Amino acid sequence: MKFKNKKLLILAGAGPHCKVVETAKEMGIYTIVADYLPSSAYAPAKLIADENLLCDISDTRKLVEYCITNNVDGVLGFCIDPAQRPAFEIADQLGIRTFGSYEQVLALTDKTVFKQLCRDNGVDVVPEYEESSIETIEYPVLVKPIDSRGSRGAKVCYNRNELLEALPLAKKESSNGGAIVEKYMGNNQDLTITYIVKDSIPYLISIGDRFPGRKEDNLDRQNSCVVQPSRYTDMYLKNVNSRVINMIKNLGIKNGPVFMQGFVDGNTVRMYDPGIRIPGNEYERIYKQATGLDPMKSIISYIIGGEIFDYDGKIRGSYNLNGMTAIQYMINVGPGKINSFEGLEKIAEHPNVINVQQRHFIGDVIENTGDIKHRAGEISILVDRDAEKMADIIKYIQSCLKITDETGVSMIISPISADFIYQTYSLV
Repeated sequence: MKFKNKKLLILAGAGPHCKVVETAKEMGIYTIVADYLPSSAYAPAKLIADENLLCDISDTRKLVEYCITNNVDGVLGFCIDPAQRPAFEIADQLGIRTFGSYEQVLALTDKTVFKQLCRDNGVDVVPEYEESSIETIEYPVLVKPIDSRGSRGAKVCYNRNELLEALPLAKKESSNGGAIVEKYMGNNQDLTITYIVKDSIPYLISIGDRFPGRKEDNLDRQNSCVVQPSRYTDMYLKNVNSRVINMIKNLGIKNGPVFMQGFVDGNTVRMYDPGIRIPGNEYERIYKQATGLDPMKSIISYIIGGEIFDYDGKIRGSYNLNGMTAIQYMINVGPGKINSFEGLEKIAEHPNVINVQQRHFIGDVIENTGDIKHRAGEISILVDRDAEKMADIIKYIQSCLKITDETGVSMIISPISADFIYQTYSLV
């Protein structure tokens, strides 16, 4: 095999990284997973890798030394924000492939730099306020770190006092101590958008609708569900896509993934968050089953010395999933100690369920953080583009799933409503 005996270092070992290990192994690659967590259910990618390291992924010096000693051929940060810059720094010091230069990685990991890149290229962005203009701000606003993950340090503020309390928390979560104050657009549809760039040509491979949890559950900054392709796909292709493609070309990315998020605002999308990565969750498995194309294999191939695959041009239009619909169903739980967690095995048997991921387990204590720590699991679904069938599988999942605390009370919060899914997508 072309990649046999090549070595790949994967930064972080959470559930979504299992597919990186699995795909690399299929390609004949030796896999090493680095994570500060020991090999366990909380770092399951470590359990299936050929080798694992107990090392914080931000300790680039230690990881560079390891790579030199062990002749590592590629480093991949994959889907989490904190791994993107370390992956670049390690590869850059080793003189091996990365997805971009320092300037390109910065533009796709620093929200302030990204938004200026958008403005320079005519791509709309979410309006923001200078911290110095705090007395003239119109509320509500969203305060968030310059760079972070899982909504850590982000808070919706409805008055001056809340803003003053939120700013230091956001700055604490940022790598450079900076924070952004943006117009709150939580009532607008949130989109997740991903391109794969091959030989300087960006191809749209994913566009989806993100639905947050409820404010009363403190989950209005977290997903309860993502549906792909978005019901705004036609508008995006007509009014936004060409500008984003030109922006990516002007940035100079030659090969690799480009990820961004934005809010629908009339006939445009206002971008607010970037990444030089593909999405988390299990979209790649769904995408592969629906289209036959394998973005995971593509990015591993490039990092390890091969090429990005365009599958004889089939990558064009692949975001449409051959007329199917992908649903990422998030299992969120409220504060308390998990006493029972039932139903995942039965859910996994459903023919439309592609993957089930468990993040929390019996005995875990959940705090009211309002971020990704509330996510107890994810269920990946591929179903006909039919609102009734989409709603039916949501009902099935909810009928099977049971998570309770020590008093027997359900801990599940902010589940997406099957009726909401039906009403929303029956109009598409």
